[in-house]
Amino acid sequence: MLIGIMSDTHDNLSAIAKAVELFNREGVDLVIHAGDYVAPFVRKELLKLKAPLKGVFGNNDGEKKGLNKALGISEDILEVEADGMKIIVLHGTNEKVVDAFAKSQLYDVIIRGHTHRYEIRETGRSILVNPGEVCGYVTGIKSVAFLDTKKREVKIINLDTEEPLGFMSL
Repeated sequence: MLIGIMSDTHDNLSAIAKAVELFNREGVDLVIHAGDYVAPFVRKELLKLKAPLKGVFGNNDGEKKGLNKALGISEDILEVEADGMKIIVLHGTNEKVVDAFAKSQLYDVIIRGHTHRYEIRETGRSILVNPGEVCGYVTGIKSVAFLDTKKREVKIINLDTEEPLGFMSL
């Protein structure tokens, strides 16, 4: 299964459109969003995904009822199983909670956002993935990640250049 991972879109519709186009072109089977959509009107671009979308709320998602209605988002923490891999998704506002999930060793992959900085980090048997920010507002780098559960690989891609920013085999 090929999973597209995004976070911190912050209403940047043109950047969201780039991410959706890349995910569709690569044929992802699922897209995971680690929060901070911000407003329900992001639905316009996210509905163009050819794969199902699952995600969690972020700290800037104030209009939760609207996001739930527009996208079906209803969780702060989400568990996903894909090809036998246990995945936990959270926005990651509280670093102690992120670290606790990593130290628990209960999950193969921990997907988080919030920092706007892309990262792939190994903690014991768990891999922590932060796809960075789709919006590009904080770092100036618009990025997403791909998790290939068959090849057991994670890669982070710059949306503007489509060049790899990070890679790890699981």
